[in-house]
Amino acid sequence: MTSQPHPDPSSRGAADALTSLRRATPDDVVAITALVHDAYVGSVALLGRQPMPMTVDYAEAVALHEVWVLDEGDRLSGVLELIAKPDVMWIENVAVAPDRQGRGLGRRLLAHAEAQARERGLTAMGLLTNERYVENIAMYERHGYRETARAPRGGSDVVTFRKVLEASG
Repeated sequence: MTSQPHPDPSSRGAADALTSLRRATPDDVVAITALVHDAYVGSVALLGRQPMPMTVDYAEAVALHEVWVLDEGDRLSGVLELIAKPDVMWIENVAVAPDRQGRGLGRRLLAHAEAQARERGLTAMGLLTNERYVENIAMYERHGYRETARAPRGGSDVVTFRKVLEASG
């Protein structure tokens, strides 16, 4: 089954005319792996180890999870990995190419995740991140995510977040 590009509901401006959000296919695995590597490699020194997303087998992720890619022209600029659970849409990973960060693509991927949750009748979002990713934590909090737990992992804490979705319509 071939995925058709989805119009990005948060697209704005002429530059976004070349942007499409679509389900990943096995053909995207190499590009996804490279994008995730590039997005997280700068965090190796911060964490003292490889961040979890750098250790994932993206062929398996594409086969087992709902993975979306953000295309800009002839390259991937973002990836979103979702797992629909009975009570929450879990964001397993959201990553944006380093040269595209700070342009709202992460927010657009989060908005898409929330739209996917609502389509399934889910009323909450969940994710975890490392406590040392202070900019990411600030962004999640600005978008309504609230810390629900902390747990030690690999020399720092991972922070679990949850967001209750407002009823749409």
